[in-house]
Amino acid sequence: MTQIKSFSARTLDANALKSFAHPLRLRIYELLDEHGPATATGLAALLGQNTGATSYHLRELAKHGMIEVVAGMGRGKEKYWRITPGGFSYGEANPADPEVAGALDYLLDDLVRTRGAELSRWREESATAPEEWVQASVYGRRSLRLTPEETARMRDQVFEVLERYRALSDSGEREGAGHVVVHFDVLPVGTNRS
Repeated sequence: MTQIKSFSARTLDANALKSFAHPLRLRIYELLDEHGPATATGLAALLGQNTGATSYHLRELAKHGMIEVVAGMGRGKEKYWRITPGGFSYGEANPADPEVAGALDYLLDDLVRTRGAELSRWREESATAPEEWVQASVYGRRSLRLTPEETARMRDQVFEVLERYRALSDSGEREGAGHVVVHFDVLPVGTNRS
């Protein structure tokens, strides 16, 4: 089995993959990523769920290291949750366990859906976004002729750059910083042609 090189703080194990492959947990994670720390009550209102269900799914995400309680936020028993800094990777490219493989397929399909939605949203928002953000953004695609080894080397070099900026992002709030999403995909085209 091929192991995916991880440029993240942690790699999700089989149990975490299966737990994360849940529509409500994915949506909670997206909301925390997009809006920052939130309580179970606040998330429940956004999701049209009851607080008990949201609390349960938050605890499941926390059990697998996907999110954590923000120290110093909230009053009394109120907890604010955030995404655990450092990111994560999905691990094995082709897990042998069919249940884990199904969870990975679900998560990858959701990743494709999310990327499409983010691109569409920015396409609409860019017409009225501040000029400095429009100038800083880019839609990019390159078509290259590379060997598998060259492709892996390029992928790793790009991830090394992204890792430096992830560390900067995780270092805390900075004036003028906004939520930025970077999509980076490297995939061969036509490898199954006869």
